[in-house]
Amino acid sequence: MTEPPLLCLMGPTAAGKSALALALAEQLPVELVTVDSAQVYRTMDIGTAKPSAAERALVAHHLLDLVDPLEAYSAARFVNDALAAIADIRRRGKHPVLVGGTMLYYRALLHGLSQLPESDPLVRAELEARAAREGWVALHAELAVVDGPAAARIHPNDPQRLLRALEVYQLSGRPLSSLQNGGQPAYAGPVHAVAVALADRALLHQRIDQRFRAMLDDGLIDEVETLRARGDLHLGLPSMRCVGYRQVWEYLEGHYERAALIERGVAATRQLAKRQLTWLRSWPAIDWVEAGDSSQIARLVALLR
Repeated sequence: MTEPPLLCLMGPTAAGKSALALALAEQLPVELVTVDSAQVYRTMDIGTAKPSAAERALVAHHLLDLVDPLEAYSAARFVNDALAAIADIRRRGKHPVLVGGTMLYYRALLHGLSQLPESDPLVRAELEARAAREGWVALHAELAVVDGPAAARIHPNDPQRLLRALEVYQLSGRPLSSLQNGGQPAYAGPVHAVAVALADRALLHQRIDQRFRAMLDDGLIDEVETLRARGDLHLGLPSMRCVGYRQVWEYLEGHYERAALIERGVAATRQLAKRQLTWLRSWPAIDWVEAGDSSQIARLVALLR
């Protein structure tokens, strides 16, 4: 028999990907493979919107809590971990369903990783010094000149990705976006990519606002305070640059009041959602599904059977 396609539930943050995955789990023997660059970190639970204990009891979730916040986690490592999880789930006669919003991880798994130049400390230090003098907006404007597609995906307030794109251009003389188009897919089987989205952008923004406020009510500030108290973490780490964590960290340092924290946290999450949607619009052969549309569940169930 032909193997069912690997179902990938993509979409912007707060759109309803997890709810759709849990609905599928009620009708099929599925296990979820998380595609989220923040949920891989241990002790970062509230701000990453990790599944609750009840949700984990309902269906197995893979690739959660893999590394300490002090460590880095790469797209290449995700590919290896995801392939192992997919194979393990299928060996046990169940359906793996990928769910999450880290589009770089999906691309690495399904389209392949390109051979990019290794980071150069001298080039990186020079770019960081320029950012301190000229500002990130100026560096983003420079990226727009040399690599328009990358600039469209990378926000000026995303220094890690902005630095990497400019660094790659300086080291190779080629745009990052052109180098990323190469590589061989790590997963070569059939795939069905689903974009879980909301036609009403205002509703998505409302959900983002409500979720960030709920995270604060659930103890996000205490969670970040505990992380800061460790003494070995800082805002230069990928974990602490995750949306929500950076804003709360700066709030705890006294940079702004609670009202400004909410405003900045919501704005950063909206920017993340916008970048995710930009990725999705360029994704080939994607199946757009309106979040909350129960009629879509039966169609996806039939696809896996």
